Amino acid sequence: MANMIATKTPMPEQEPQIRNKNFKEVAIGYTKEMAVEEAKRCLNCKHKPCVSGCPVNVRIPEFLAKVAEEKFEEAYQIILSTNRLPAVCGRVCPQETQCESKCVRGIKGESVGIGRIERFVADYAREQGFSSGDKPASNGHRVAVVGSGPAGLTCAGELAAKGYEVTVFEALHVAGGVLSYGIPEFRLPKAIVKTEVDNLIKLGVDLKTDYIVGRTITVDEVFEEGYEAVFIGSGAGLPSFMNIPGENLLGVYSANEYLTRTNLMHAYDEEYMTPIYHGNSVAVVGGGNVAMDAARCAKRLGAENVYIVYRRSMEELPARAEEVHHAQEEGIIFKLLNNPVAIHGDENGHVKAIECVEMELGEPDASGRRRPIEKKGSNFEIPVDAVIMSIGTSPNPLIKNTTPGIEVNRKGCLVCTEDAATTREGVYAGGDAVTGAATVILAMGAGKTAAASIDEYIQNKAK
Repeated sequence: MANMIATKTPMPEQEPQIRNKNFKEVAIGYTKEMAVEEAKRCLNCKHKPCVSGCPVNVRIPEFLAKVAEEKFEEAYQIILSTNRLPAVCGRVCPQETQCESKCVRGIKGESVGIGRIERFVADYAREQGFSSGDKPASNGHRVAVVGSGPAGLTCAGELAAKGYEVTVFEALHVAGGVLSYGIPEFRLPKAIVKTEVDNLIKLGVDLKTDYIVGRTITVDEVFEEGYEAVFIGSGAGLPSFMNIPGENLLGVYSANEYLTRTNLMHAYDEEYMTPIYHGNSVAVVGGGNVAMDAARCAKRLGAENVYIVYRRSMEELPARAEEVHHAQEEGIIFKLLNNPVAIHGDENGHVKAIECVEMELGEPDASGRRRPIEKKGSNFEIPVDAVIMSIGTSPNPLIKNTTPGIEVNRKGCLVCTEDAATTREGVYAGGDAVTGAATVILAMGAGKTAAASIDEYIQNKAK
């Protein structure tokens, strides 16, 4: 019988004033009983609108039905048929704007907690040792994947499941891309990422770390080694700055550097010797998920005052509502309708204040958001000893500069067709390297599209 309660089963969480002092996971996760009760809220709609909202087309009503019946291993296998990273997606996917936004239960109440249940299934599968699939027989074809972020891992997993011999070339010393260096431990534990990667290795994916494609090996050399196609999922890790006075002062970070030191290099753990400045008052410039992650990390690293400085209002914040809510609960101070114009330093060249100007919203711009307009003469300073710039990223130009025949647009993103083909034959691309910084699940969808296109390309050539 369906559970007709109008609201979601609440997600257990650490208390805000406890969690803002540690890096343990904020959301504790559903129990088995909670997952079953929430799954029973699904009406198993005939037209499955939730599936249309999922970039990787997870068979949502089917796996929810199995959870409702307490057939958790079957639910796990259903999810794996379309999504190779369920424990990741269950934690960081913006379900509220995707699958859950299409849920019929959301019309007269709250949608089914699809992401929460997906996370439960993936975690339960890991704890119980459910199989994520065996390595299939080789089909004799080789494919190279550049980057082990969500796009690359998804593409690799899809192709490996079809029998391709897939090698992933990762520039860093561990796999995961933004999942490892960008998303904090309290949102996505690195042990979870490692488990998902290990499952792909069991499927036959060969992972080569410390390989910088464009330096250690070029795309041309990859083809010379016998690979028949290449997927580029190298992300968008090149940080942007505002080019305002003072950005070269000590204590100014890009969000990428700050999060990489914190997450990948364990700066929060005293057992590691990773240097990071433990500011007492920190300003984070930007309003996206990365800005929320940086601000919440700064708070956990001991900052008494952490400010989000954003030039628009709360309604225009691009970050997930859940992340904004968690940041507010944890004591992050939102300085909205303010824009930095300079960073001031002390006699030692270290940050001492950020100068801002007040803004007001005018008519909508090309993005559809109301354009911020500066209020003349409204300048003021916020005393801070660290500033983290989180105003966007772009793809590193290395691959473009070392790969003949590859075209990019004016933002430096790779030019692709809808089926992920670049302007160089046999080279496909997806994720942030094509779109610029976006979500994990959109990158996964792009990796899945590319895998299907690569399969078709190689099979047609073999005929």
